[in-house]
Amino acid sequence: MKITSSVDLAKGRLTEAPTPAASQPSAAGAKPSAPAAEGTTIHLSGMSGQLQSMASTLAASGEFDATKVDAIKQAIRDGQLRVNPEVIADKMLSDLRDSMAGQARA
Repeated sequence: MKITSSVDLAKGRLTEAPTPAASQPSAAGAKPSAPAAEGTTIHLSGMSGQLQSMASTLAASGEFDATKVDAIKQAIRDGQLRVNPEVIADKMLSDLRDSMAGQARA
């Protein structure tokens, strides 16, 4: 799975990677659409500021274990990553319960 666009949280702008279909004319001979002009401004909602703040907080918190992330990346590359769907399902249900309990209190 490839991600064709992303948001640069530090700069608050959207970048989009070209897709093969967008970079080639269609079979009917139509020309691909022109790329966005330089300096295009995108206005983000208030939530984007909250996400930027959260990203900065997480980056500064030291809870990011680069060694563990690298080990997981290598396991994925080697095809050796073991995923336990039962554990994932249990954690998803737990998060859902916590979220619903938080909404009930609000």
